[in-house]
Parts: sequence; C-alpha cells; structure tokens
Amino acid sequence: MSERFDALPSALRQQASLAMCGAVPTLLVQPEGIESAPDRPPLLLWIHGRTTFKEFDPGRYLRLMRRGIAVCAMDLPGHGERFDPRFQEAAHVIEAVLAAVVEIDSVSRFAVDRLGADSGRVAIGGMSAGGMAAISRLCCPHRYAACVLEATSGNWSELPMAAEVDSTTIEMIHRADPIRHLARWHPIPLLAIHARLDSWIPFDGQWRFLDAVEAKGPASLVTRVAYDRTGAPGEHAGFGSMSADAKERQTVFLTDHLFRRPTLGVSSP
Repeated sequence: MSERFDALPSALRQQASLAMCGAVPTLLVQPEGIESAPDRPPLLLWIHGRTTFKEFDPGRYLRLMRRGIAVCAMDLPGHGERFDPRFQEAAHVIEAVLAAVVEIDSVSRFAVDRLGADSGRVAIGGMSAGGMAAISRLCCPHRYAACVLEATSGNWSELPMAAEVDSTTIEMIHRADPIRHLARWHPIPLLAIHARLDSWIPFDGQWRFLDAVEAKGPASLVTRVAYDRTGAPGEHAGFGSMSADAKERQTVFLTDHLFRRPTLGVSSP
C-alpha cells in the first residue's frame, strides 16, 4: 500500500483498496453494509484536480460509502502513482484532461466489475481538471446516470490559460472545447458547484456553459450552487469554509438521483 493510502482515515481504509486498471491507478471504495444490501450499489467515478491525487479529500468518499454508494477514484495522467512533473503545469492540463477522457470508460467498467456495482447507476464527476475530463466525456454518447462537478468548466476557451499557452495548445483547446460540442449532449441530472470569485476557473465562463446545457433541456436537470467568499486558495481548491457543505450537497444529490428509480438495465458505460 502507498503512504497516501495509509494516511486515509481508518474507516475508509477498511472499505478501500488500490488496484490498477491497465495503466490507470485507482482507489476503489466499497460502501458500508454491502453484504446485507438487496441490490448492487450505485457507483461514482471521481476524477481529482491538477497537482493532487486520487486519495485527496477523503471526506467525500466517507460520506458516499456511508450512504451506500461505491466510489472509484482514478489518478489523472501524470498524477499520483503515475506522477510526471510536466503535467503539474497549467500549460499541459488540457493534455492530461484529454488523455483521461480516453481512459474513463474502461475505468468505469473495471470499477463496476471489481466493486459489484450496478452498471445502470454509474455517475461521473470531478473537480477542476477532473471535472473538465468528465464534461468532455459527456459530450459523446454515454450511459452515465448523473454528473457532479466542482470548480470546473465546460467553456475552455474562456479559461485564463487559453491566453498563455502556445498556438498548438490553443488549437487543442478550441478543437475540444465542450461548449462547442453539445450537439450530442444527452441530458442527465447535473450538479455544478462553483465559487463566484474563483480566480483559476472563471465562474462566468462555467455559468455560460451551464446555460448552454440547460438550453438542451430540460433545464430542471441542472442544479447550480454558487458560493461567495470561501477562504480557499484562489477561491478554488476545496471551497475552504464551504468544503463540508459542498461534499454534503454532492452526496445528497447523488443519493437522490442514484436511488430514486430502479436499475435501468443498461450496459456499462
């Protein structure tokens, strides 16, 4: 086991394990009470932000496992167990995001199998760069049941770094920008949490993306939470004083939407 795994709360370690899905390191969390549960549990595939790792912010996983939701957290390319200093730089975040998009479905199928989860109740989500990967994946046909996003954007051309990177990366950003690829967006319940004063991923840019998603309809599927001052670094990472509130809102949202109706009986994403 890694030092990061060993540093997790003991209650979480009892339900968790590390596993490789091909080249992708994952943290798998089995929900409590799974032995007596009548059905396969729902699952959240979670993707962390730039410069962090899959074991980061364990309070999220504790809440979900105690509500009967399994979790698979994956390391972004160049992060965690596959650390590469190049991918810690903002200039290369789009490369990491797009590489992660290619991996998402295989990791989802792997987690469904290893955790005995319900393939019809798989949610996807992420924070910052991880949320960008989740949004990008949802712009192509998929079978995910819900999405949770924190401090992220589907409006990449308005990110500050778009004015700071080389022409090749700018072209990559514009070509892959999710707000330009909503023609195949399949509406699912979506929760987006953001701080109004976020200096890393602009609030207004993400809100314009959500406007575009709502226009695809029905708008009632999109839930927005906006914080004012949180005290987080850059009003971005972790939501500072609102951290617990954000995690609880996310947990309630997933509980409501993943347990609301019976298994859909569809294949894995």
